[in-house]
Amino acid sequence: MMNMIVRDILSRCCITLALGAGVHAFAQQEPIYDLLLQGGHVLDDKNHIDGVMDVAIKDGKIAKVAAHIPSSAALKTIEAKGLYVTPGLIDIHVHVYAGTGERNSYAGDNSVPPDGFTFRVGVTTVVDAGCSGWRNFEDFKDRIIDRSKTRVFAMLNIVGAGMRGGKYEQNTADMDGEATAAMALKYPQTIVGIKTAHFEGPEWTPVEQAVIAGTKANIPVMVDFGADHPETRPLYDLLTKKLRPGDIYTHMYSGLRHEQDPTTLGPSKAFIEGRKRGIYFDVGQGGGSFKWSLAVPMIKAGFIPDSISTDLHISSMNGAMKDELNVADKIMAVNVPLKEVVAEMTSHPAHEIRHEELGNLSEGSIADVAVLRLENGNFGFTDMVNKRLDGKQKLVCELTIKDGKIVYDLNGISADLWTAPPGPHAAEAYRWTTFAPHTSEAQH
Repeated sequence: MMNMIVRDILSRCCITLALGAGVHAFAQQEPIYDLLLQGGHVLDDKNHIDGVMDVAIKDGKIAKVAAHIPSSAALKTIEAKGLYVTPGLIDIHVHVYAGTGERNSYAGDNSVPPDGFTFRVGVTTVVDAGCSGWRNFEDFKDRIIDRSKTRVFAMLNIVGAGMRGGKYEQNTADMDGEATAAMALKYPQTIVGIKTAHFEGPEWTPVEQAVIAGTKANIPVMVDFGADHPETRPLYDLLTKKLRPGDIYTHMYSGLRHEQDPTTLGPSKAFIEGRKRGIYFDVGQGGGSFKWSLAVPMIKAGFIPDSISTDLHISSMNGAMKDELNVADKIMAVNVPLKEVVAEMTSHPAHEIRHEELGNLSEGSIADVAVLRLENGNFGFTDMVNKRLDGKQKLVCELTIKDGKIVYDLNGISADLWTAPPGPHAAEAYRWTTFAPHTSEAQH
């Protein structure tokens, strides 16, 4: 009798364990991530990652970065072998206040709509560099920032009317640090800096008022130093006296304002001392602010950019500049390593604009991701005076993810073949892509 009772108990235990193991196995097979990028070479400067890793995304956030994450753990897996996986790129110098209809104005026809120029090159975040001032920022916010898929921040122009041409930009009476700071403080999540640009006069008014605004709002100042006045406002004084540590000098390789030492051809004394003080130096190629005769010797002397940006507008987009990756290609062509170039488009600009929740692949961070292909061949890269430097490598964006969803896919690496039956999670495609079909389409 006792033996029968023992056998019955053991039998029940075995059944319970078997059922438990089955439930556990089933639970393990259930996907816990929305999207998995598998086998790509991850470059994440902030987290010191430089190697082949898998990246898992859940609910718009980076969920896990590890050497081996099984495909079964995700609703959707994308093979990224042979590609580079980086944080979404950040371009801190663009002009995107388009749509007002104002001619010859960066608060109008000289600007471009951001979404047509960002995702296709891996850029998920841009900073409009001074198109609007405190008087018209709210129109810019309503017209562009709030309607764009690209994440758009702004640097307010120290000119209240914004970057609308000479009669506005030379008006020192409209350069009001107090009013500019007040608008910046009203929108602290969107306004990330103050911009002074294109000033032709010999005085320091725009710089001084910009610093007042930046100090009151606790945000950096970006300077396009305008016309060269070495006697009354020398570059050395700008970088060693007027600006604060953490401010940004853009157009660093323009050669228009004594950026280069005429004897050594390396960086000028102003640049050297400015960097020691903590000034950041930004490319901002634009239509007329990048010369090989500066960039090559200065980079070879060790003066590389802190950040790579485009100065995107209607002229630069089809000129020598082209786009963010083309500017990056130029820096690589002067033997700056890819790892450093990616940092100059991710963690560095995020730090400069004080939004360090961006520009990295930390677990829990916003899932902005660029998947890039490094092509080898013979390529030519041109500068502001139409001189060419030949290079052997070029970056191409294969896939862009913003807030956890695919927003650009050059070669359809996230798509199923049209002849293939729907996958088991096709109805949930909306969780990982903006290109998800309607549910009825997914089922047919």
